[in-house]
Amino acid sequence: MTCPVLRRCRVAGLAGWFIALTFAICLQPCSATAEAPLAMSQIAQGVYVYRGADAEATAENAGGIANIGFIVGDQSVAVIDTGGSLMVGQALLAAIRQVTDLPIQYVINTHFHPDHILGNAAFVAERPIFVGHVNLPPALRARQASYLARAQEVLGSIASEDWFIVPQHLVSGREVIDLGRRGLVLEAYPTAHTDSDLTVLDEATGTLFAGDLVFLERIPAIDGSIVGWLAALDRLKGVPARRVVAGHGPASAAWPAALADELRYLELIAQETRQILAKGGTLQEATASVGLTEKNRWRLFDSYNARNVTAAYTELEWE
Repeated sequence: MTCPVLRRCRVAGLAGWFIALTFAICLQPCSATAEAPLAMSQIAQGVYVYRGADAEATAENAGGIANIGFIVGDQSVAVIDTGGSLMVGQALLAAIRQVTDLPIQYVINTHFHPDHILGNAAFVAERPIFVGHVNLPPALRARQASYLARAQEVLGSIASEDWFIVPQHLVSGREVIDLGRRGLVLEAYPTAHTDSDLTVLDEATGTLFAGDLVFLERIPAIDGSIVGWLAALDRLKGVPARRVVAGHGPASAAWPAALADELRYLELIAQETRQILAKGGTLQEATASVGLTEKNRWRLFDSYNARNVTAAYTELEWE
């Protein structure tokens, strides 16, 4: 496969792997190789981020459309999200090994969307602890068939159910993990962008990996609750961070100023949808008019705004 980010990836079969929907140990390492490590940006001491493509997943970008990264402590490494394919995960692993040979202790998934988790399979041989929100396993299992079909449509038959690695360490509240004199605060959120949103705060540098609770430049996508998401943003404002790594957009941005555009957009969608509902307007009327003043502010607006309005309308009509 040739793509502008990964250049050329050679992927052998997965016959040597034993990967189940629950956590599994790699009995025989896969012979897959990725010649080109991802080009990472060091945004703070020991914190590295790859900015995903500002596009939908394609064969050319190998599904590498989400921001993913890793944090290096004195004793180990934590990976935060792994990308939208095995190949992206392999290139991320290669990038980590350019920086450090410390063990990868944790692979943390910020939510269940495939552009953030399908690279998990590249890390099984490292034997990390896979971490996610307590709601992630059932949410992922419920969607696995459709996610796999879409991945095969985009990437071909190389996309496999073996790419779906479900975290076995599940977070329901607040936890702190240690990489060796480097604490990471994990926080699970009620339903917002999805029902399995998890953030990671690096206490040493004040860097917040927010997953898709925060979008920059690319339009937010509602797969949970607009009311819950607005509540989550209000809670996020209190996180003592200096910078944020959003799920999509620039590799990092100042905190909490980075929330302003997303907050404005979601508040507008909620406000205008409620106005349509108050007048007895239809869903069709809502999707044709709500949020249109934001059109020139966001990438992929035409692909997602009507979906967001549909989700908001369906939720808010029962208020």
